Amino acid sequence: MLPQEKIKNLIDRHLKLEQELSSGVIDKNKYAEISKEYSDLNEIIKHAKDYLNFEKETKDLNNIIDDKNSDREIKEFASLELENLKKNFIINETKIKLFLLPKDLADSKNAIIEIRAGTGGLEASLFASDLYKMYEKICQKKKWNMEIISISRSDAGGLKEVIALIKGKNIYSSLKYESGVHRVQRVPDTETQGRVHTSAATVAVLPEAEDLDIKLDEKDLRIDVFRSSGPGGQSVNTTDSAVRITHIPTGIVVSQQDEKSQIRNKEKGLKILKSRIYDFERQKIDKERSEDRKSKIGTGDRSERIRTYNFPQGRVTDHRINLTLHKLEEFMEGEIFDEMIENLILQAQQEELSKIN
Repeated sequence: MLPQEKIKNLIDRHLKLEQELSSGVIDKNKYAEISKEYSDLNEIIKHAKDYLNFEKETKDLNNIIDDKNSDREIKEFASLELENLKKNFIINETKIKLFLLPKDLADSKNAIIEIRAGTGGLEASLFASDLYKMYEKICQKKKWNMEIISISRSDAGGLKEVIALIKGKNIYSSLKYESGVHRVQRVPDTETQGRVHTSAATVAVLPEAEDLDIKLDEKDLRIDVFRSSGPGGQSVNTTDSAVRITHIPTGIVVSQQDEKSQIRNKEKGLKILKSRIYDFERQKIDKERSEDRKSKIGTGDRSERIRTYNFPQGRVTDHRINLTLHKLEEFMEGEIFDEMIENLILQAQQEELSKIN
């Protein structure tokens, strides 16, 4: 069983926050923080109270069952109640354990998603475009806001690369498991003999870094300007508006040329750079923490093949959790994306719970 003192602390903290919020005397700067903590505790408070009452309720029901003077119907009812109580005890304990797991502070952040065509030539760029459209539809359905930061198109409507900022509630927690290699198997429109081709695109999901997360020192940056170029290398601008920013300590490089203004390109470039540095630092810490642990998911390894989209068979398979959905069309429309994500989150939670059990 979980330590009762820890459960009591949760209940006491919830009551204290409730009193603070209802008093009306609260620091405006702390109001949002306290409200969020209270809201988070609200989700677990009933489970915590029921968990604490388990022993007393179990004892009361056993007394009824063991009482020779009790009616048979009452004993049967008490037995059923005891069975349900034991089932709920396991549910409550799991819910509390999940709540007490260390929080990923980035989960509540917006996310920057980067999609790049991989191996497979033109077909890979078309698949990168399909993935972008899929995430765009998911954003529309969830009422998330998607802003394109930069986009590089290829022939026939494909995409070499697209980088976008997605804003909303807990975006990073919903999308972080999308990082990795996405593989597609299908017959390209240009294929005359009906052969299935395999190509790939990579997806990177980074938490949007805020100024508090990353402080950039000007002396650590090398900023180069150059003339923007379009497909085939032709110049699309007569001024040096494109910007390349190198973060010298990490070697991370960002180029931005979508805007006609050098200032806007620099602003966008710095936004991407901050998020990549923030992600780099997070991955370094995670690696140090879990060098001796092998996790099926959430490793953030962008070279890892995570999912296959098989169009001839109409299926999408996530290789980390061995889950196959035979609803590829619906998945690409963003219809059943939640089913995949919920299973990935569940697997991640089970892995974390196994470390403390």
